[in-house]
Amino acid sequence: MLFFATRRLLQLPTRITFFTRETCGLCSQAKGVLSNVWDKRPFEYKEVNVDLPQPESKQWKDLYDFDVPVIHISKATAPEEDPAKSGKAIKLMHRFTIEQVEDKMNKAEQS
Repeated sequence: MLFFATRRLLQLPTRITFFTRETCGLCSQAKGVLSNVWDKRPFEYKEVNVDLPQPESKQWKDLYDFDVPVIHISKATAPEEDPAKSGKAIKLMHRFTIEQVEDKMNKAEQS
């Protein structure tokens, strides 16, 4: 029983999905902001490179080709991100601060 209790304690309440591309200066800055947030408040992390030749990447590229970096913030227990539901996502785009990310994390955790 202790094993399951410990596993539950280690679950992080928030997931951040980071939409990026290789040659993106703003993406590097955004990743730095996320690193600083992680130091204060760990979260589950998923990265999607919109330029990779994968079906999932193509759908996101169609949405965010000219908008990266973009982050979606959700409860860790929520279903994976869905391009068809991106309009309802809690998100930040382009430039954002530690405080803005934490505010959106709070909103996601309360939803």
